[in-house]
Amino acid sequence: MNSAKKIAAVQMISGPEVGANLTEAARLIALAAAQGAQLVALPEYFPLIGATDSERMAAREADDDGPIQQFMSATAKRHGIWLVGGSLPLVADNPAKMRNTCLVFDDLGQRVARYDKIHLFGFTRGTESYDESLTIESGAEVVAFDSPLGRVGLAICYDLRFPELFRALGEVDLLVIPAAFTETTGRAHWELLLRARAVENQCYLLASAQGGRHPNGRVTHGNSMIVDPWGEVLARLDKGSGICVAEIDPTRLGEVRSSLPALKHRRL
Repeated sequence: MNSAKKIAAVQMISGPEVGANLTEAARLIALAAAQGAQLVALPEYFPLIGATDSERMAAREADDDGPIQQFMSATAKRHGIWLVGGSLPLVADNPAKMRNTCLVFDDLGQRVARYDKIHLFGFTRGTESYDESLTIESGAEVVAFDSPLGRVGLAICYDLRFPELFRALGEVDLLVIPAAFTETTGRAHWELLLRARAVENQCYLLASAQGGRHPNGRVTHGNSMIVDPWGEVLARLDKGSGICVAEIDPTRLGEVRSSLPALKHRRL
């Protein structure tokens, strides 16, 4: 009996209008579900990119309440899938900031996990500059959850550069990493880091990205992909809106870990 299960990464080019972004997300999720995906992941900031700081703050939702969260719950239930909701803005302890939060809903539409992005992106080169700490309040806890596909660990975008976060997750079968990597940093490091995280943790990895030129002029790298525990890229989508789908196979996972038991050889 084939024990492999399909997973899908949704790639978007989100704009500043939440309603339009949810419509596009719904279309792509339905496409992934129709192809048999049992777990689907949206990209970071799937509900809005390119809004002003005040507009993003206005789009914040309270924990467990709001139209974006209702959309994710209803969509997961409608298609009978596990939905990793990329990230959305939630209210923070600091009223002047927000949390960049990834929520997970099971196939009944019940929320099963919440992860708040820990590492906040900062980058300056020429006229390109980002400082998430100005508007985002960082999280403090690593998060993994159990699912029909095994144990799943969560991270968001810039977290990818910090391998200690993934070690803190413990042994997982799948890592899910929603992102909105810039074209500059993505072109240099995105695939390199994704494959490294899969290899060193000997697990499957699903990375769902923003991928193209957004209405405000920002360019994201795209290249959503699914990577196996040996570091082989099973599926990839370069730029644009769409999905990539692949199977994850627990037999393959076991073969890699038994032939090269690096997780058992750890000393530190």
